[in-house]
Amino acid sequence: MNEKKQVGEKAVEYVKDGMVVGLGTGSTAYYFISKLGELVQQGLSIRGVPTSMQTEQLAKELGIPLVSFNEIEKIDVAVDGADEVDSELNLIKGGGGALLREKIIAASAKTFIIIADSHKNVDTLGAFPLPIEVVPYGFEMTIKHIQNLGGRTKLRQYQGNSFLTDNGNFILDTNFQEIKQPKELEKDLNLIPGVVENGLFVGMADAVITIMDNCIITQVRKEL
Repeated sequence: MNEKKQVGEKAVEYVKDGMVVGLGTGSTAYYFISKLGELVQQGLSIRGVPTSMQTEQLAKELGIPLVSFNEIEKIDVAVDGADEVDSELNLIKGGGGALLREKIIAASAKTFIIIADSHKNVDTLGAFPLPIEVVPYGFEMTIKHIQNLGGRTKLRQYQGNSFLTDNGNFILDTNFQEIKQPKELEKDLNLIPGVVENGLFVGMADAVITIMDNCIITQVRKEL
């Protein structure tokens, strides 16, 4: 069994009957949602909040009931993937382009669980280019401000055109080399006019389910 499938299916253990569940986006979250769909078909009663249009479509195909924010008071648990996870459980996310909605849902969840294969574990964030979501208007000037913080940016492309998020924004994949102070960088980036959100998730993950030495382990920030 591949690692993504292992950690994705392991996370289903934290979903209980009656919960509102944040549904992540990406290749690892796919396995979590697929397993969740199986359990729903077997009688598990949950409601899902998707982090992207792609995830929304998958959940509908699997028969997972969906709700919007105006129908709920809280999200019990959200499960999502990551592009990098450091030793403090800080994350880089956004490789799939859904970082804004992912962060909104993560911040609304009582428990936020990350599922990541062994290749996502790093000592220091930064080898994976940091995705930054920006509004198209004036993005050239936004790039200059980001460069002043030491980032080298590349406008994400898709099929020969500028990639657009589900929110109609651009993504700047930005290389900062080693990000030794992720909390400070997250704040500095979000102070730049034109930046909607960035892919640094600092202090947000309550647990990370990953693979080490060919075994599934769960690293926790707080008791689940």
